[in-house]
Amino acid sequence: METQTNKTGGAKDFFINLGAIVGLYTLVVSLINLLFTVINKAYPQIMNGYNYFGSSSISWPVATLIIFFPIFIFLMWLMEKEYIREPEMKNHGIHKWLTYITLFIAGLVIAGDLITVLYYFIDGQELTAAFLLKVLVLLVVVSSVFIYFVSDLRNKLTTKSRIFWRIYMGVIILGSIIWGFSVLGSPQTQRLYKYDEQKVNDLMNLNNEVINFYSNKGTLPKTMEEMASGNYYVAPVDPQTQKPYEYEKTNNTTYNLCAEFNKASDGTDDSTRPVSPYEYTTWTHPAGRYCFSQTINPNLYSKPAPMIR
Repeated sequence: METQTNKTGGAKDFFINLGAIVGLYTLVVSLINLLFTVINKAYPQIMNGYNYFGSSSISWPVATLIIFFPIFIFLMWLMEKEYIREPEMKNHGIHKWLTYITLFIAGLVIAGDLITVLYYFIDGQELTAAFLLKVLVLLVVVSSVFIYFVSDLRNKLTTKSRIFWRIYMGVIILGSIIWGFSVLGSPQTQRLYKYDEQKVNDLMNLNNEVINFYSNKGTLPKTMEEMASGNYYVAPVDPQTQKPYEYEKTNNTTYNLCAEFNKASDGTDDSTRPVSPYEYTTWTHPAGRYCFSQTINPNLYSKPAPMIR
């Protein structure tokens, strides 16, 4: 009974293998997410219609890669150490199951990747640079995982080859992070973009309150103070300067919403968003102070009916 336990491993073997495979999947997903985000920024698509919120920040995938990569390497080192001491454990229990599951998932992704390219080609759709780069990213990352685990399954991995794979993975991750910051900017630049994104969100909410005021009163508010009076609405302030946003009524149906922006938007992320089921507004802006000119369609908002006394 004791010999069988050693062959199949115990709780330690189970959690090392499970932790390593979770770390691998997390690294792969974060790396693909990072590279897709950078590709979207470097090769922006022309959007027809509108798209909803989608952040271009790389903060989350970069942070995940930095934390999970050393954890993954450490767990793989522990696993290698155990299997050098007891080679028979590799062919029993969770290690073999997780290896085959990973190969199955990787094979499906590779097949789906190639099918997508072939479909786009046969269907006559445009194979853009961004699309081809994303296909290449998936193919390289997932194929690397597939090749590694096939080699592991066939006992072709030596200590030197495992070191090569760790260096290979580290170079890809480090290169992707460097490329990401070179395209999207430093952490300080990312912070400025976050400020601008929040400012646009605040102006959208402010715009909705103006529309609600017009829908209820049949007229535009003269000031933000008038809009806030009589209800629980609190006008937002610029999160960076802590100053109020600017609202200016220009005539009976038009008004301006102004803010100070750090960076120019490129129009690829949430450039056009719905104001109502019938109206859309564009929130692209340059760097510096900029005013969004808004127009109310009186036909869409009926005035309140007079009270009968």
